[in-house]
Amino acid sequence: MKILVTAQGKQTSDAVDPRFGRAKFFILADTTTSEITAHDNSQNLNAAQGAGIQAAENAARLGAEAVITGNAGPKAFRTLSVAGIKVYLCGQTSVADAVRKFKAGELKEASAANAEGHWA
Repeated sequence: MKILVTAQGKQTSDAVDPRFGRAKFFILADTTTSEITAHDNSQNLNAAQGAGIQAAENAARLGAEAVITGNAGPKAFRTLSVAGIKVYLCGQTSVADAVRKFKAGELKEASAANAEGHWA
């Protein structure tokens, strides 16, 4: 399974970014192969609008089946849902710990957005 985690840096030791659309980086973790890749999200970091939708489209292009983030706005959540990507919310922790919690079943799947649009 491919899990996309919002991250404040390029390493799994970096913190989960609490923003989805405006996260600094996406770290894609493949639980089957253990492959980890970092993807720059700077094109959405300072976007005037549409960051969540564009980030969700990028997640789908990367093949993500689940997203772990701190917050997801309504447009991003809806776009992820339409793409069949499940959203899991996670508090302040490292990317590696978030993936560990996901694998252990300690993260609850979100049923709706938990942030307003244009959350900064």
